[in-house]
Amino acid sequence: MSGHAADFQYEIYLNGMTGAVPRLPTDLTRLAELTEQRLGSGPVGYVAGGAGDGSTDRANRAALDRLRIVPRVLRDVHARDLSVHVLGRTLPAPVALAPIGVLSILHPEAEGAAARAAAARGVPYIHSSAASTPIEQVAEALGDAERWFQLYWSKDREVTRSFLTRARDTGFTVLFVTLDTPLLAWRPRDLDQAYLPFLRGVGTANYFTDPAFQAGLARPVHEDPDAAVMHFIGLFSDPSNTWPDLAFLRENWDGPIVLKGVLHPDDARAAADAGMDGVVVSNHGGRQVAGAIGAADALPAVVDAVGDRLDILFDSGVRSGADIAKVLALGARAVLIGRPYAYGLALDGQAGVDHVIRCLLAELDLTLALSGHATPATFTAADLRREGDR
Repeated sequence: MSGHAADFQYEIYLNGMTGAVPRLPTDLTRLAELTEQRLGSGPVGYVAGGAGDGSTDRANRAALDRLRIVPRVLRDVHARDLSVHVLGRTLPAPVALAPIGVLSILHPEAEGAAARAAAARGVPYIHSSAASTPIEQVAEALGDAERWFQLYWSKDREVTRSFLTRARDTGFTVLFVTLDTPLLAWRPRDLDQAYLPFLRGVGTANYFTDPAFQAGLARPVHEDPDAAVMHFIGLFSDPSNTWPDLAFLRENWDGPIVLKGVLHPDDARAAADAGMDGVVVSNHGGRQVAGAIGAADALPAVVDAVGDRLDILFDSGVRSGADIAKVLALGARAVLIGRPYAYGLALDGQAGVDHVIRCLLAELDLTLALSGHATPATFTAADLRREGDR
């Protein structure tokens, strides 16, 4: 990343001298409404909806909104550096694109567009097991860029082993294991539309192209796609997995392993005891357990429990560069961006994802600088107040 991320604002202003304005809003909270207006109710509900009445999604926002930044002045912030060291590598900024499946319901270029946008900005892309595009095609789109792989832990150990082999062979370096989805939650927006993309064969690309998955079919996928879908549904996740089963993943993956969906400090300690490398403090963007704790409210206890043993990442509820700054101050090493980039993809393809990344990094750069910090490392919980605290 050349110059400062904040320079994006001057690029916008200078382009405005010719009458040009951004194709998408720079207030990323507006993207959800625009997406609602442009996409069908099924795809929109699948991406924007949450568990139950949406209370956990609201709790995520409330937890972040309660945190207020206390800026400092007369500090030298002329030369700034957003880079961070996380999971054994140095990133140009503490941001990655979270794994989101079935992106073809938002845009025909799907995961490829998101991956290319991430690669162009030096932001790691996390490829979902439930993607619309096979691992190998996304790896090609990424070129030499940093790429991480997210696993939904299948009931079929051979399918899981094959996924890990394919990811490793195509240059994916970090494994994210999503643990908060052993079952699909009660999601009224999807239920009211009777909309589940997987039953339409969407989000199954990694499976339908996998030799271990294909070995479990009586006939090839193209001859009996309905049978392939039902086979996928039957093995997608395994609610019987427990902590000792992590040994299987370690045996079959030689890079860092990060457990995604950790909210309780005791689970974070168990992850460290099991030899994991990191956790993502996350409630799946409010999509799994209605009435759950806001992710930012859960973060401090996890940091206190294992911050010296594991790399702690975060997602759920982040919508701005200021949100990213707050989460970093609480002790997260990096932040995974979810719905904002999905909305950007839906509205403007690769260019929309690029816009979201640049807006987030520019606002993060400015938030830190205007609060008196030249790097994320010096911005800590001491620079925050919770509303109601003195």
